[in-house]
Amino acid sequence: MNTKFGKEGWTPDRIKDLSGKTFVITGTTSGTGFEASRILLSKGAKVVMLNRNPKKSEETIKALKQELGNAVDVVNIQMDLAQQASVKKAAEEVLEKVTHIDALMCNAAIAQVPKQTFTVDGFESQLGVNHYGNFLLQTLLYPRIEESKGRIVTVGSMGYNQGIKTIQFDNMNWDKNYSANGVYSQSKLAQIMTVYELQDRLEKAGKTEVKVYACHPGASATSLIRTSGSLMTRFVWQLMKLSPLVQSAEKGAYPELMCATEPGLDQKGFYGPTGRNYWTGPVGECTLEPHAKDKAVAGRLWEVSEKATGLTWNL
Repeated sequence: MNTKFGKEGWTPDRIKDLSGKTFVITGTTSGTGFEASRILLSKGAKVVMLNRNPKKSEETIKALKQELGNAVDVVNIQMDLAQQASVKKAAEEVLEKVTHIDALMCNAAIAQVPKQTFTVDGFESQLGVNHYGNFLLQTLLYPRIEESKGRIVTVGSMGYNQGIKTIQFDNMNWDKNYSANGVYSQSKLAQIMTVYELQDRLEKAGKTEVKVYACHPGASATSLIRTSGSLMTRFVWQLMKLSPLVQSAEKGAYPELMCATEPGLDQKGFYGPTGRNYWTGPVGECTLEPHAKDKAVAGRLWEVSEKATGLTWNL
């Protein structure tokens, strides 16, 4: 398939020198987040990583400096998306230390949690981390992103299309019908819906300088399933990773890098690998199924999310 970036699709060769630009990225100790950080740093950017594990973050910074030289500008701020208090504390630290945000890249997620578990704030864990945690972080950092005329990039997943095709408002914690995949799908649908809802709200408020993008990494060899899936899921995934159906974590990072850096990219699109099933292949624009842009559901989800996080967006 031809994308507007030619047969090969979008690649990081298109990224110009990023000196003086700052990118805030969640979940960078492995997988696509690590690769995205590495590529941004190699182009001269400053990277502020938000990770929950300080020891792993230290090792990540060490590895990046070993590869790219000690001069690279990379710092970590501790943040656990599963705890609203931790997100607030981290956001405060970002606002204190970072004067400019060219893009906030919401890359971190958990997946396939085998049994219903809850965050400290009482949310079902996948929805709590993937949706509410990211929603809160975006709310808190939005003023700085707006001042910077920056971008918000949400890393969704093709999983958005695998579960029920709407938001289960009457049972947000999935007490009645919990399924690891069903809830993961729901959390990713919620994340993606929020992107287009925010676009509409910004447009309505006449604030079109902030751009908001949704993308997905395709099927990438990352630790996402390894760290939170059930034994069987992990086993099947390990086998799949050896097959041509799965691409490298580096390639999985291309869509978010494109959304964070490509000039003049249409924010109404949904970006990722364009090959079969959108698992692998050249990176470009993918078709987003209509249920992910259901205006009534997205509007209601926004209100529910503001209520759940206790914060209202000031647009």
